[in-house]
Amino acid sequence: MPLKEAIQILAEHQISGLPVVNEAGKLVGMISETDIIWQQSGVTPPAYITVLDSVIFLESPARYEKELHKALGETVEEVMTKNPIATITPSQSLSEAARLLNEKQVHQLPVLDEQGLVIGILSCGDIIRMMAAG
Repeated sequence: MPLKEAIQILAEHQISGLPVVNEAGKLVGMISETDIIWQQSGVTPPAYITVLDSVIFLESPARYEKELHKALGETVEEVMTKNPIATITPSQSLSEAARLLNEKQVHQLPVLDEQGLVIGILSCGDIIRMMAAG
């Protein structure tokens, strides 16, 4: 799917992220506002030093290559956060979900059924609304 199409869906439905599934309906990633904003902000090349005409990277050039590919991406697949992604099941408690959101530093958790298919998304806002309701 083109990235622009995903951005349009996020904007139209006023949501901050979408699950990305393969042809079999299995979760393969998440595309979020953070991924899109990061993609638009660009990439900082890794720090390096030159010694005797050799370049020595002070950070991982492989990480830079991955970030560059993501920053230049034009499809959801190129920009999304890929597995492993934190997920929950309908049987897990709200406190487990809150702990996972905090621990993984994410704002949404895909809810998967027994077959591993996405049946919903639980967001930080959902938890706040549940807490406020009762």
